[in-house]
Amino acid sequence: MSVAVYPGSFDPITLGHLNIIKRVSKHFDKVYVCILVNSKKEPLFSAEERVELIKKVVGHFPNVEVECSSELTVEYAKKRGATAIVKGVRAMSDFEVEFQQASINHVLDCNIETFFLRAEGKYDYLSSTVVKEMARYGADLSMFAPREIIDDIKRKTAEKISGGK
Repeated sequence: MSVAVYPGSFDPITLGHLNIIKRVSKHFDKVYVCILVNSKKEPLFSAEERVELIKKVVGHFPNVEVECSSELTVEYAKKRGATAIVKGVRAMSDFEVEFQQASINHVLDCNIETFFLRAEGKYDYLSSTVVKEMARYGADLSMFAPREIIDDIKRKTAEKISGGK
């Protein structure tokens, strides 16, 4: 069975992320979308909330599972029997960072390959940061985030703006 891991912070998941999940799910028997803790970022949603949001969006993909991990990506991948790590890239700056991480992962386990995948061109500009910024200003999120979670993003953004009240 071919298994891939698609790791990220997904705070929140975007239409670009979803585009990659859809395409990867066609090429692997099992895809684990893994929310990893990024100590450099302050998330809008907790890891558990992100798991639930992604599950709302990918529930119709029978071969996609959503989990959370605080371990190294390559260690998580080994535990899941994955032979591939899929990384979404938008620009050369993304590629440089992801290339370095892929090199480290290869040193840690040379049996797990990293695949770089670009979302469809219409999502080149899209990031979770863009979604959060648009939500702060009350913009229409339908071109940025899956419709199933737009209300969740708006609610959480409003809570954060009001100081969590």
